[in-house]
Amino acid sequence: MGCLGNIIWFLCGGIWQGLGWIFSGVFWCITIIGIPIGMQCFKFASLAFFPFGKEINYGGGAVSLLANILWLILSGIPLALSAAVNGLLLCCTIIGIPFGLQCFKIAKLSLMPFGASVNES
Repeated sequence: MGCLGNIIWFLCGGIWQGLGWIFSGVFWCITIIGIPIGMQCFKFASLAFFPFGKEINYGGGAVSLLANILWLILSGIPLALSAAVNGLLLCCTIIGIPFGLQCFKIAKLSLMPFGASVNES
C-alpha cells in the first residue's frame, strides 16, 4: 500500500501540501535567524509529498518549545488548517479515509514540528 498510496497521494493533492511546506521554508530562510526553521520545513516537505510508510516521533526540549511557539504563530496555523480541511474532505468517502488519516498526521505535525523526527516504518 505504501508505494501505490504515495503515488496516488502525490497526484491527488500531496503536491500542494508539500509545496506549502516548501513555501514556508523559503519564507523562513529569508532571514539568517530563520534558516534552522526553514531547513526543518524542507525536511517535512518530503513527508508531505510522500507520507505513507513513515511515522513521526515527537520529543524535544526548551529550544524546540520556543521554536514551536514562534512557528505556530507565524506559519503553523495555516498549514495545519489546510491539512485538516483536506483530511475532512477525504474522509467523506470510504476510499479516501486512508488519505484523510495521512492529512491528519500532517496537520498534527504542522502545529508543532520542532523536536519531531520522521522515521521509516
